[in-house]
Amino acid sequence: MSWISDYRYTCLQKLALQTLQLTGRIPNHIAFVMDGNRRFARSKQLDKIEGHTRGFSKLADVLRWCVDLGIKEVTTFAFSIENFKRSNEEVEGLFNLAREKFAKLLEETNRLNEHGIRIRVIGNILLLPEDLQRHIATAMLRTEHNDKLFLNVAFAYTSRDEMTQAVESVLKSDEPADDEPLHPSDINERLLEECLYTRHSPPPDMVFRTSGETRLSDFMMWQLSSSVLYFTDVLWPQITIWNFLASIVAYQCDRCRMERFKRGERLHSAQLAKASEFYSLRVQKFLHRLDANRRKLLIALASN
Repeated sequence: MSWISDYRYTCLQKLALQTLQLTGRIPNHIAFVMDGNRRFARSKQLDKIEGHTRGFSKLADVLRWCVDLGIKEVTTFAFSIENFKRSNEEVEGLFNLAREKFAKLLEETNRLNEHGIRIRVIGNILLLPEDLQRHIATAMLRTEHNDKLFLNVAFAYTSRDEMTQAVESVLKSDEPADDEPLHPSDINERLLEECLYTRHSPPPDMVFRTSGETRLSDFMMWQLSSSVLYFTDVLWPQITIWNFLASIVAYQCDRCRMERFKRGERLHSAQLAKASEFYSLRVQKFLHRLDANRRKLLIALASN
């Protein structure tokens, strides 16, 4: 599949993968900030879009490594809302690349389903061109029943926009006449968390950012309070399996320190849910409508 490469391991690489699987815990969910495509292009005297194309090819390798290591969920930061401020030529080039890759994905739907891969695009996709909206919505609907590997593509995304959309979801809740509306006391961080784009995903265990930048760039700011942060100077198109495995070693070293904090967060979330009647019928009906409305939007976009 073009989205997951047929990477060929050396014997030493296979041994390294197996050793990490046997000697430590493998993260369940990794988020990648794929930074450095443009700098890579400049360093090789290539066009910017060629740098982004090389970056996508590297993503296909990384996804193969994740699958073979046993990682169940991957989130990639593909296009920030802030990227709309770049030149029209570069933005349109990125959209054309996305069109090409999602069209290829739709051609490979049967193989995606065979491997149990579910595609979810997180972000404000209504900001994108209509044809790209259609490709994205179709890909999400065709793979929605798969559950072996979840690939979340953050496209037209920022954390600020995600939180804004979550608040608007609560404010615009349209209860049927026979349903009890949300109570003011129901609106708290536990409910807002369930209104984020990542509602059905666990928080990332680790964030991997390339190119030497040590910032998060408005990426999953709500979800990363207990994530291990891993930064490398290597540009995204140039990372190797050894860079990737080094991040797994770093995660395994830091995980024990973070585990107590994670348990505390889970306990806090459970206590907040109980105290706010999160599991009440009215709140669960609201969340069910939220899921249904989001799916209706995908169906409408896919049929445009």
